[in-house]
Amino acid sequence: MTTTLSTRAGARSPLFSSRFVSATRRTLAALLLAAPALHAGATELNIGLSADVTTFDPHFVAAQPNLTAQKHVFDTLVSVDERGRPIPGLATWRTPDTLTWEFTLRKGVKFHDGAELTTEDVMFSLDRPYTITNSPGGYITYVRPIVAKQIVDRYTIRLKTATPYGALPQDLSELLIVSRKAATGATAEDFDSGKAAIGTGPYKLLRFSRGNRIDLARHDAHWRGKLPWSKVTLHILPSDPVRTAALLSGQIDAIEHVPTADLARLRKNPDLRLEQTVSWRTIFLHLDQQRDQPPGITAKSGKPLDKNPLKDIRVRRALSKAINRQAIAERVMEGLALPAANVVSPSVFGHDPAIKPEVYDPQGAKKLLAEAGYPDGFALTLATPNNRYINDEQVAQAVAQMFTRIGVTTRVEALPLAAYFSKARKREFGVALLGWGSLAADLALRSLAGTPDPDKGYGTWNWGGYANPQLDQIIAQALTTVDLDKREALARRAAALAAQEITFLPLHYQVVTWAMKKSLAYTARTDEYTFAHYFKPVSGKP
Repeated sequence: MTTTLSTRAGARSPLFSSRFVSATRRTLAALLLAAPALHAGATELNIGLSADVTTFDPHFVAAQPNLTAQKHVFDTLVSVDERGRPIPGLATWRTPDTLTWEFTLRKGVKFHDGAELTTEDVMFSLDRPYTITNSPGGYITYVRPIVAKQIVDRYTIRLKTATPYGALPQDLSELLIVSRKAATGATAEDFDSGKAAIGTGPYKLLRFSRGNRIDLARHDAHWRGKLPWSKVTLHILPSDPVRTAALLSGQIDAIEHVPTADLARLRKNPDLRLEQTVSWRTIFLHLDQQRDQPPGITAKSGKPLDKNPLKDIRVRRALSKAINRQAIAERVMEGLALPAANVVSPSVFGHDPAIKPEVYDPQGAKKLLAEAGYPDGFALTLATPNNRYINDEQVAQAVAQMFTRIGVTTRVEALPLAAYFSKARKREFGVALLGWGSLAADLALRSLAGTPDPDKGYGTWNWGGYANPQLDQIIAQALTTVDLDKREALARRAAALAAQEITFLPLHYQVVTWAMKKSLAYTARTDEYTFAHYFKPVSGKP
């Protein structure tokens, strides 16, 4: 679909700002040497990605930038369509009873080394997450509900859960299937080098150069059929101006996460096509509600406070009332966002339209702070990545100004993605910005708001340390319900409780944009993934 969403006309691009000129020139010079432009008869595709890929080990950390690259090389049992609905991938499935899931593999699926995929490889892939150590956010959550596995034959595997568990297809859409032969005993370095990166995916890994590029070659024997692109290069271009410049120069064929400042100009370019959709991603703030003296929360003098103000729901609600979400959506995001109230966006299973964004009310916020014992406010540090989400640092700066206006003096600590996630996972921040995309509200809440419990797989991304047994119970009830209507009702109930408790502060739902040469077409995906195998040449010609 072509874009219909509007943005502010005349927005000035920072593309040729002096601070970016040298970096842009260096990057484009490299692209001129490495990336031939798309032309008539070409079978190569060059895509500009917006975030770095930290590893090619498909079971180390469940981060979307990694999965974007890895899903070119590895397939999953269950796929997801562009609207976030589970569909058959490597397998079809049925449920003989409420505790049993039977997956039947496609016959004749080939790994890149020519070996045929069997249920032995699936069994190995389901077990492998348990062998990964020191993961900052691994895959055990996705396989933990499975309590028994039985290989029925070469193409059929039967999985058992201890209780009914309706979310298994969504969970398995995240688990990449590896070759047992190639991955046995393999290290992360073996995957990064390509030695162990043997999948059944549409492309083979030729080279992974962290922070630079990923070179892929077409897997001609892929079960989806022969794809139009014999070679794909994924260029790591986290700088928005550099990514846009690469597209405009013709050295990149398509880019993801189009910068808002450049959107109007790209839309007017007759040689380009834009595709947009409302993302599954909610941008929100985690608030530390566990520690008595969380990092970055102090008196205005810098001295420690006697207690953590974020544990008081009146303070959390005051901060929520201080945020002008409509202004962020319209001005900071330049129309590429919708004000958020739910844990998941409107297109996602379990979104509750009855939950409305907090009304902007700075005077009411000040009153709540006074009632909580902070008439003069306090100070906090708001941490954010500066190269992961659309305008992430600008959003954080806008929120900081809004907090400061109600007496909560706020400074922003912005870091590149890799450094930021490393610190955030160690809970070195008291208030931290995160974007989360999920196929369902109950799944999102399990990770973001469930009481941290490694044995259950709850709270793997709960940076605030929030804990509520009632919420845990509702999440568990939803996830153990196979009936979709009943499950969604429970998921909405859990989302309503999380909103009532102000478990975290939702800011907005992203609207995501891809830009590409006019000779290409791409169906915008609500899950934000950018896949070379879904780019099509218009009219059948590259």
